[in-house]
Amino acid sequence: MKRLLFFFFTILILSKIFVITGCANIIPPTGGPRDTVAPVLVKAEPDNYSVHFNKDHIVLTFDEYLDLKDVRENLVVSPYPKSDPTVDFKLKTITIKLKDTLQPNTTYSLNFGKSIRDNNEGNVLKNFTYVFSTGSYIDSLQYSGKVIMASSGKADSALVVILHKKMEDDSTVAKKRPRYFTHVDTAGNFTFHYLEPGTYSIFAMKDEGGQKKYTSRSQIFAFADSPIVVGETYKPITLYAFADTTGTAKPPRKTTSAKKPAPKKEGPEKRLIVQINLNNGQLSLLDSLRLQFPVPVKFFDSTQVRFTDEKFNDIKQFHYIQDTNRKKITLVYNWTPDTKYHLIATKEFAEDTAGGKLLKIDTVSFQTKKESDYGSLRLRFSNLDLTKNPVLEFIQADMIKLSYPFGSSHTFYKKIFEPGEYELRILYDDNKNGVWDPGDYYSHRQPEKVVPVRKKLTVKSNWDNEIDISL
Repeated sequence: MKRLLFFFFTILILSKIFVITGCANIIPPTGGPRDTVAPVLVKAEPDNYSVHFNKDHIVLTFDEYLDLKDVRENLVVSPYPKSDPTVDFKLKTITIKLKDTLQPNTTYSLNFGKSIRDNNEGNVLKNFTYVFSTGSYIDSLQYSGKVIMASSGKADSALVVILHKKMEDDSTVAKKRPRYFTHVDTAGNFTFHYLEPGTYSIFAMKDEGGQKKYTSRSQIFAFADSPIVVGETYKPITLYAFADTTGTAKPPRKTTSAKKPAPKKEGPEKRLIVQINLNNGQLSLLDSLRLQFPVPVKFFDSTQVRFTDEKFNDIKQFHYIQDTNRKKITLVYNWTPDTKYHLIATKEFAEDTAGGKLLKIDTVSFQTKKESDYGSLRLRFSNLDLTKNPVLEFIQADMIKLSYPFGSSHTFYKKIFEPGEYELRILYDDNKNGVWDPGDYYSHRQPEKVVPVRKKLTVKSNWDNEIDISL
């Protein structure tokens, strides 16, 4: 009897084990939550914020294995040294070797930007800063501001801001390295930390050569009208950056010794290539007809071209404009909506500098768009200062599609306007020439300023678009 009971209980236990193991889902271990914590400094030799510093190297130890990314681009050493320090890392340790002779009674800071991160997950220790002083105290003053591009009102995060302590003359910014520099963020903001009190000249620039110097008028640059004073209190500054490309010279062409030209082989006649600004045979009512040539035109004979209506009747009230590069000819005419036109050119109407001509008489037929393809647009501006000569700019893909100088009215109105999405800006046109003008540092002339008004304006076709805008 005892044997039977023992056998029964054994079978019961084994059957339960079989059911449990047969139905269970085997789930591998997850390894825990993802590490999102940046490395933490556990030891610095010498200590961070040391005074009476007299070492030539610094050792920083963190709580986990490190990876150092783009330290040369990220590291900001202030004051700006003549020779950049070398930075090495191994496992959990960063070693900094100072090559520059340290100045007495000076506070130094080393900001690593986004370069320090952990090795496993890449968590960034943002703007870790090691600070020391060769004197008896740490300078703790700061100065902040903003840099925006004068021509657009937008920020450029590739710019740096520099401070010069002693300016011998205006050319110092081109000849000497600054005492301090820092980067701007994506919004154009900047802040200097651990500054010594005093008066500084402040500039912003695109640091193309890595020397923090203003070397070319075509370089993006900004300057303040007067020096700034770094003290316990200050008013943040706004700098307006510009680049003057108006006088940029083209590189000279290479010249070679004259050689006797080889006889040309006879071949097929060269063909004149002409491109016309039509879209599916249609022309915008707001545009002129443009004939563009990849190769400059040697001559253009307008008498060899007929411009006609749909019934091939000649049209008289129009004119041509040829650009100075001789690559574009524009037919200017007051178009009638939803109307067909013809442009008929003989073989002799033009020849390019490569000898290209039309191979036969060519006819281009096109039709203008309907008024319903467009929308009317009325913009009413409040608080618009007309004494500053405002010019309204319509922007698409960072290109100015239309500029409108305000006269005595605060309202913009066009009966026919191209549908689409636009950004709006206001140019304050100091010299009333209708276009943005850059500044000139050596003449102490600031650039004209452009202010964004509306990030997005949608103009609908076949619609009366009316908007009130408060500046």
